[in-house]
Amino acid sequence: QSFDQDEEDQYGQSYDDRPYAKEFTFESYDNEVEKPRILLMGLRRSGKSSIEKVVFQKMSPNETLFLESTNKIVKEDISNSSFVHFQIWDIPGQLDLIDSSLDLDLVFGFCGALVFVIDAQDDYMDALNKLNMTVTKAYKVNPNIRFETFIHKVDGLTEDNKMETQRDIHQRANDDLADAGFDHIHLSFHLTSIYDHSIFEAFSKVVQKLIPQLPALENLLNILISNSGIEKGFLFDVVSKIYIATDSSPVDMQSYELCCDMIDVVIDVSGIFGTQDDGDTGAFDHQSSSLIKLNNGTILYLREVNKFLALVCILREDNFDRKGESLHLSDSLWAEESMATSINGCVTERSLVRL
Repeated sequence: QSFDQDEEDQYGQSYDDRPYAKEFTFESYDNEVEKPRILLMGLRRSGKSSIEKVVFQKMSPNETLFLESTNKIVKEDISNSSFVHFQIWDIPGQLDLIDSSLDLDLVFGFCGALVFVIDAQDDYMDALNKLNMTVTKAYKVNPNIRFETFIHKVDGLTEDNKMETQRDIHQRANDDLADAGFDHIHLSFHLTSIYDHSIFEAFSKVVQKLIPQLPALENLLNILISNSGIEKGFLFDVVSKIYIATDSSPVDMQSYELCCDMIDVVIDVSGIFGTQDDGDTGAFDHQSSSLIKLNNGTILYLREVNKFLALVCILREDNFDRKGESLHLSDSLWAEESMATSINGCVTERSLVRL
């Protein structure tokens, strides 16, 4: 569950990081083409590394129990498609931002989003203090950073405790910023757990804010839905199951989970029965499609846009029987002309204009 600051009505351990700062340098990144950067920050054992492993490296949540605490900055390149193209930096919780040997310009200068993870099952007063210091220092370096707060490990809380914890953290975090003279900084809050789809939904909303083509993609999905009888449509990054765009109708968590499960089924079946003999070409490509009929009359329809992007739709069976032919035609045009083709940072709208 996620909400932004303007939706409120709705609803330590000592460490000497001088050796660390001396050991780590940013020189290795100077020659790389700069990508938008997402920083994962928080106290030790808050779950930062587990989030990165589960979402982007497909690690089983149960396996994260054996992860060691992060003691150096770990960088992961995410380049699944022209839209999902950024770096994840996992920052150690013991890193001291006051350390004069740390170049904050290099840490925060090209940062698109800062995700601060708070363990909801632990005493979060120290985490809130670290959040306040981190946000204020990052904002001074780069006022364009989007600040996201993951209230994490909520799977161990009751529904009432989840909402109470969320309200308390939201209130305290914004009060701390106001006391420091930074009440204009916007914080977004998300309830997350690696044991359900909430972490994928939260990261979807983080990544969407870094995609300049998002308005065009949403417009294309709205056009498709209005012309085909679809109830809900998602454009998924298949690898991470992050949805990079959806139509303007509200996102229902159950619908999102169904679409994620469908992607898992299609990938698993394709891997077992559809692999090419030479082994060089994956079975899941731009020609892949799938249709699943549920007992309640709902149809899940998946169509690959390219190797990494898939359109997943939810519609009623009677709408599919009546408009199934046009739906297939529309999707063919969508796939063939690449609705999501990026040309010099712009999205072509040729495919849906022809509907």
